[in-house]
Amino acid sequence: MASTLCSRASSIFSSYTVRRRLPLIGAICIVSLGISNLSASFKKDTTHPPPFAPLLSTETLSKNFNAIKMEGSSDTVPSIVVYVTVPNKEAGKKLAESIVKERLAACVNRVPGIESVYVWKGEIQTDPEELLIIKTRQSLLEALTEHVKANHEYDVPEVIALPITGGSHQYLEWVKKGTRD
Repeated sequence: MASTLCSRASSIFSSYTVRRRLPLIGAICIVSLGISNLSASFKKDTTHPPPFAPLLSTETLSKNFNAIKMEGSSDTVPSIVVYVTVPNKEAGKKLAESIVKERLAACVNRVPGIESVYVWKGEIQTDPEELLIIKTRQSLLEALTEHVKANHEYDVPEVIALPITGGSHQYLEWVKKGTRD
């Protein structure tokens, strides 16, 4: 009886923990392992599949991805999302506005309230920061990187680019129109 109660409590707790942390766990897994590795690993353990396993099936992913994949069109250009962290709200606003003004990006989202933990000069640092999520053309990455370096107070500012492999055709067309050639 006690083992049954412990087993039930354990499954309820783990189910609650999974639901509560699912977005974070999912994002980390997908970035770290890749979608195909993740779905393959769940297929091995069919006795205890996670509650979100159907979302990770290769068939579902490829069907959904094909529905939104970028088409070769003259209306869009290869586009990227660029992450840049800044030390505070004022620096984020100033840098975001200068990037859009120079037409180095069509849009910059400012995400306040992040905390970065990193090693700098051999010591672990923890600092509050703001994250800029920049949508632009792939061809503008070098100019954007130089602009960030010239207008950022960090010695080594973060500039990380990720390819956009699909999405709303109209939005990607808008990104093209909102940026310089």
